[in-house]
Amino acid sequence: MTETIDSTPSSLAPRPPLVTRPLLLRFVSVLGASTSFYLLLSVVPGYATAGGGGGWTAGLATGVLMLATVVGELATPALVNRYGYRAVLAVGLGLLGAPALALVFTPNLWWIVAVCLLRGLGFAFTVVAGGALTASLIPAERRGEGLALVGIVSGVPSLVALPLGVWLSAHMGYGVVFTSGAVVALAAILAVPGLPDRIRTSGRPVGISEGLRTAGLRRPAVVFAVAAVAAGIVVTFLPLAAPASATSLVAVALFVQPAAATLARWLAGRHGDRHGSAGLVLPGLLLSAAGTLLMALTRSPLAVVVAVGVFGIGFGIIQNATLTLMYARVPTAGYGTISALWNFAYDAGMGAGAVAFGWLAAGTGYPWAFTLTGTVMLTAVVPAWRDHRAATRAEARGTKAPALAREPLQ
Repeated sequence: MTETIDSTPSSLAPRPPLVTRPLLLRFVSVLGASTSFYLLLSVVPGYATAGGGGGWTAGLATGVLMLATVVGELATPALVNRYGYRAVLAVGLGLLGAPALALVFTPNLWWIVAVCLLRGLGFAFTVVAGGALTASLIPAERRGEGLALVGIVSGVPSLVALPLGVWLSAHMGYGVVFTSGAVVALAAILAVPGLPDRIRTSGRPVGISEGLRTAGLRRPAVVFAVAAVAAGIVVTFLPLAAPASATSLVAVALFVQPAAATLARWLAGRHGDRHGSAGLVLPGLLLSAAGTLLMALTRSPLAVVVAVGVFGIGFGIIQNATLTLMYARVPTAGYGTISALWNFAYDAGMGAGAVAFGWLAAGTGYPWAFTLTGTVMLTAVVPAWRDHRAATRAEARGTKAPALAREPLQ
């Protein structure tokens, strides 16, 4: 497998338009899927514990959601090849929306697990099929900025819906949250018929297994997965780790984290288009780990808000940098695989983090669990540094995108 190392485009070259009608329609499905997903993300774990289970049930709810998402992500490229983007996106939005209504009837744990399985599959279809389609709609020379813009559009729901879901469940009940999550996903299906069903591609397709064997794709995915571990912990356990009297603190923290991530993702995209994205991965990882370590100070409201802000900045940087690098290293025929691998890393990290942290915190308490998580995250410095060195060597050899630089599989 060959890989492409990103480079800095000339500032004198004409810049093609970024926002087009198909991209605007794609934003509608992004908003619907993301709003539905994030409204329920921090609410369902609390709903599961309300049924009489302990903290492990909260981790199980998020873990099952992410597990189903991961399985769906690996299957989505084949489904898109057979049925096209529109059908897969529509089914995904339907699976995100309709099962959410079923949560209104009972907090039974296994009922919740079944709903999470269906919604996880639906979310997988929307992010992988939608991600590959979105990348195809963005000019290559503005990829970093374009993906950052998409990150903002998908980040706004997390910015608003994460704290809003917690607030609505506390003041208006779970039923309002679940109904709202269903409606926004189902309404977004109306925009799907206006999207392209097929995209003309160049180059040869890249399979999932080949992508995993390729160092230039595997390393950014691994680093991002490690950062995503902490993201799953924040949305699942921060409401449980904070003191019972700090409901407003949790809402603020759940606003600050995606706000910081969204801003950082945008700035990282603009920087990457001008100076390359390879040098951003390691700083993003270090900031993410530092923020996670600071979350150990759960009894200090100021420390928690600062911690999620630092984590959010690092996570936003690493989101944009890893995705931009991975798209730059394959031809357009491989975009579906890149979308699947990156989202696989995201959701596998979130799911594994939620499940493992739940069991860990039960034995150590939340402060030590955050400390150990932040420490473990630092092990990803090794693949991040290796990827940066590989990109630097390729640049020194004069390799420029879209030329392909061969690198041994490691």
